[in-house]
Amino acid sequence: MDVLLQQVINGLVLGSMYALVALGYTMVYGIINLINFAHGEVLMIGALCSWSLIQILQPAFPEAPGWIILLIAMVLASLAAAALNFAIEKIAYRPLRNAPKLAPLITAIGMSIFLQTIAMIVWKPNYKPFPTLLPTTPIGIGEAVITPTQLMILGLTVVALAVLSWLVNATRLGRAMRATAENPRMASLMGVKPDMVISATFIIGAVLATLAGVMWASNYGTVHHAMGFLPGLKAFTAAVFGGIGNLGGAVVGGLLLGLIESIGSGYLGELTGGVLGSQYSDIFAFLVLILVLTLRPSGLMGERVADRA
Repeated sequence: MDVLLQQVINGLVLGSMYALVALGYTMVYGIINLINFAHGEVLMIGALCSWSLIQILQPAFPEAPGWIILLIAMVLASLAAAALNFAIEKIAYRPLRNAPKLAPLITAIGMSIFLQTIAMIVWKPNYKPFPTLLPTTPIGIGEAVITPTQLMILGLTVVALAVLSWLVNATRLGRAMRATAENPRMASLMGVKPDMVISATFIIGAVLATLAGVMWASNYGTVHHAMGFLPGLKAFTAAVFGGIGNLGGAVVGGLLLGLIESIGSGYLGELTGGVLGSQYSDIFAFLVLILVLTLRPSGLMGERVADRA
């Protein structure tokens, strides 16, 4: 029972990070029907930028609490990632908006490889230890434990989802996003600027991806140029699992995928008689993708066009 509780906690933490990245995928898809495969690399750039900023801030302010340095690095890295995603949309995707669907998809894959290569040149291909800025003393929950970093991940995810929900449902920008998702031409006739709305969507997606990237780096203690590929792919799986184009679906898909992967990896060795260990946990994510695409291609919550954003 204590193993199950521990794996549930780990699964919720992992699922929270998947959910934040999946929201970026689902928002962009909801508005322009594009699967932005470069989104995982935005997570990676955000995490590497925060690592660089921490290297500057720590010696400059040695007395500052760790959480303050982490917060400043996260905010500044979010701004850098937002500028990058804005530029990607303007340079790579906007000229292809009316092109056949395959063209932007191939461009997104090319942009992903390009960003990985640039990161490898700028930050070098070696793995870098991410500084531990929060207390490391675990907090007991029954027989299981949760670290302050994991608590921060869960707390930040709840705050980010609440802010995003308010933004989409209760602001002028949110109404413009929903209108553009439903009918861009009609929205432009009503005074909405689709280009501005699409750029704003990419910027919001970049901020969420950076949050997830910094959380990922804090939780696993390392950053490198290829760190965005697998979380990006799994977040895409989560978005498809929940119903791509549906914001609630992205969150549900992310949390469920994290739980399936974590609980599955906890019992994988036991179930296979020690043949497969927890390092094979990726099996579960892609097994879920295959099953969903085969049995329910629209995902758990389907796609409600009016909820796209």
